[in-house]
Amino acid sequence: MKPNLIIGCGAIAQELVTIIKANGLQENLEVTALPAIWHNTPQKILPGLREKVTAAKASGKYQHIFIGYADCGTGGQLDRYIEDEGLQRIAGDHCYAFYAGQDRFAALFEEELGTFYLTDYLARHFERLIIQGYKLDTNPELLPMMFGHYTKLVYLAQVEDSELDRLARQAAEKLGGLSYERHLTGYGELGDFVREAAEASREL
Repeated sequence: MKPNLIIGCGAIAQELVTIIKANGLQENLEVTALPAIWHNTPQKILPGLREKVTAAKASGKYQHIFIGYADCGTGGQLDRYIEDEGLQRIAGDHCYAFYAGQDRFAALFEEELGTFYLTDYLARHFERLIIQGYKLDTNPELLPMMFGHYTKLVYLAQVEDSELDRLARQAAEKLGGLSYERHLTGYGELGDFVREAAEASREL
């Protein structure tokens, strides 16, 4: 039987592989990813995804293709493409929601609108993706303009890791001394998505 393929964001690729290995699904699922830095330029996501899907279909290697992306700032374009192609993606507007769970994240969002969220990946790569990605290292005067409306940083942790906790706290300080909260979410709904992708029987 042919395996299924998940085309995911680079920000969750490691987690996808971890879940696949933990559930013994290596023969059922393969993962390929697009650059995580594209969250800073979401207009690149759809063309890159389209290219990956086209190549995967042309290869004839896969039974089904799943999309490991939320909307991720594409303004609904990603969903329209997925619907046109008859594909399926993980639920939610972004990875914060599916890690925390849709209901839990909605409650966090309502509690404090001015919240900046981190995951393990974003905590680990905060300097490269946020500070350097938005050129705050060379233009620190942009910080109040871009992040001045935030009051809190919430770290949605996938694993227990004191070093990542330290990096997340450091990120809160670098964004202007935001208040800090940490919630251990595990992999949340991402695990369910992976298992459903492995068990899929619907032909594309």
